[in-house]
Amino acid sequence: MSRLQDAPDRQDGDMQAKLEVRKITKLFPGVVANKEIDLTLRRGEILALLGENGAGKSTLMNIVYGLYQPTEGEILVDGRSVQMQSPRDAIELGIGMVHQHFQLVPVMSVVDNIMLGSESVSKGLLDRESVAAHIRELAERYNMPVDPNAIIEDLPVGFQQRVEILKALYRQADVLILDEPTSVLTPQEIEGLFSVMELLRSQGKAIIFITHKLKEVLRIANRIAVLRRGELVGEADPESVSQEELAAMMVGRKVTLEVEKQPAAAGEVFLQINDLHATNDLGEPALRGVSLDVRGGEIVGVAGVQGNGQTELVEVITGLRPAAAGAVHMNDLDMTNAPPRRITEEGAICHVPEDRHLYGMVDAYSVADNLVLGSYYQRPFSTGLTMDQQAIAQHAEELVQRFDVRTPSVRTAGASLSGGNQQKMVVAREFSRPIRLLIAAQPTRGIDVGSIEFIHSQVVAKRDEGVAVLLVSYELDEIMALSDRIAVMFNGRISAVLPRNQASRAAIGLLMAGVQPDSHHTAAAEPTEND
Repeated sequence: MSRLQDAPDRQDGDMQAKLEVRKITKLFPGVVANKEIDLTLRRGEILALLGENGAGKSTLMNIVYGLYQPTEGEILVDGRSVQMQSPRDAIELGIGMVHQHFQLVPVMSVVDNIMLGSESVSKGLLDRESVAAHIRELAERYNMPVDPNAIIEDLPVGFQQRVEILKALYRQADVLILDEPTSVLTPQEIEGLFSVMELLRSQGKAIIFITHKLKEVLRIANRIAVLRRGELVGEADPESVSQEELAAMMVGRKVTLEVEKQPAAAGEVFLQINDLHATNDLGEPALRGVSLDVRGGEIVGVAGVQGNGQTELVEVITGLRPAAAGAVHMNDLDMTNAPPRRITEEGAICHVPEDRHLYGMVDAYSVADNLVLGSYYQRPFSTGLTMDQQAIAQHAEELVQRFDVRTPSVRTAGASLSGGNQQKMVVAREFSRPIRLLIAAQPTRGIDVGSIEFIHSQVVAKRDEGVAVLLVSYELDEIMALSDRIAVMFNGRISAVLPRNQASRAAIGLLMAGVQPDSHHTAAAEPTEND
C-alpha cells in the first residue's frame, strides 16, 4: 500500500490523529462489507474516500457515525478507544455527518431544523432567538450565509446543504463526514462548498469527503484513500496521482475515462418539439417556448444549471407533466399530453429518469420485478391475468449478466443494491426494449467511475444503432463528452444549439449563465485540450 508523505504546508502539531479506525470489519448475511480497514484522519486535513458503489465507503462511515456497529475492530477519537451505539454518541464525540440525501424537515424553518434534537429552552419555551443568533454567528464565521427563519423547502439545494453543515457545526463537530456532497450542486455551488471546506480545514476541522468525481478529489483533497470490495487497497497523494491511476485503484482494472465514439451519422428527425410551454409544481412558468429537434443516430445534450426547465422538459416529453401549449411529435406522431404508456409503446422510447427512486424503480420490489416494470403485462411475462414468474426470472438473469448488475440474487430487493447497481438495473430495463428514442436524464448522477464508463458506452452504442438520444445532464463534462450537438437551457428557454466542435467550455458556461456571447466567439470556439 502506498503511503502519502505529510503535506509540506502543515505544522507537525496539526497532523495529530483526530479519528482512527483499526481493523474494522463489518459482516452482513452473505456479505463482507468492510474487511480489516485501518484509516487515520488528521486534524486540519481533507481526506477523500474513493471507491465504487458497494465498495464499503458508506458502511464504514455509518460505523464511524454510530449507525452500524462493527463486527470487529475499534474506533479511536483523540487517541481514546470509544464505543458508539448511536449517532448521539458520535455527535457528543464531535463527529457530524452530512448525508447525500439531506436529513431535514422540509416544512420547518432553518432554526428549528438545526436545533432539532438539541433544543434550547428559556422559561419553558423554545429559545429560537438565541439559536438564530448563534446560527448567524456560525454562518458568518464559515462564510455560509443563510436566513435562520427561512423554510427549508423554499431554499435552493445548495442552501439546504449549508443548513446540514451548520447543523453539525452547531453541535460542535470537529470531524465532518460529507457523503457525495457535490452530487446535487451546480458548478458555482461546488466552488462555494470547496471554499467552505478549505476554511473549515484551516481552522483545524477534519473532513472526510466521499465522492466519485476524480477531478474534485484532485482539486480539494489533501490525502486520498481508496476502497475496493470492502478493503482498503491504497492511499495516494493528490499532488502525484492521476485520474487514470485513481480509477484503476477503484475498479481493479484500467478504466477508459475518455468516451470513445465515432462521428455521428444523423438520420431523419425523430423527436420534434415545437414552442413548448409548461409550468412547474408551484404553477410558475418552467418552459417558455422550447423548440428542439433530435435525429436518429445523434446525441443531443441539454446543458444548463439545475432549475432552468430541464426537469419539466423531460417530464412533458415522457407524459409525466402536461404541456400548457406547444407540441411534441415522435416519428410524425402527435404525442402532446399523451399517456406515458402510449408514449412508451407507440413512440418506442425508453426513459432513464433523473430520480431513479421516484420514477425509475420500486425500492421494495425485487430486481426481477423491477426489470419488467412497464412490460410485465406483455408476453412472455404475462398471459392474461397471470404473470409468468419463471420467464421474469430468466429475463432478469440475462439482463443482470449483460449489464453487470451486481446483486446476490434477482430476488433481492432493489433498495438493497448500491446506487450504481440500481442505476444499471434501470438502464438494463430501458435499454433492453426495442426503442427508437432514448431520453436519459442525469444517467450517471451519484454513481462510480466504473458504472459511468459502462453507461456512457451503452448510450453511444444506442446512438450507433440509429436511436435518437436526448441527454439531460448538469455535469458539463458529461455533456461535452457524449453530445454531438449541445442545446443550452436558461430560464425555461433554449438559448442556443451548438455543434460539439463549436462548443467550448467557456461558450457553454456563458450561455448557462444567461449571457449571449457574440457570434465570433461562439463560432470560433473550437474545443480545447481541456474540453
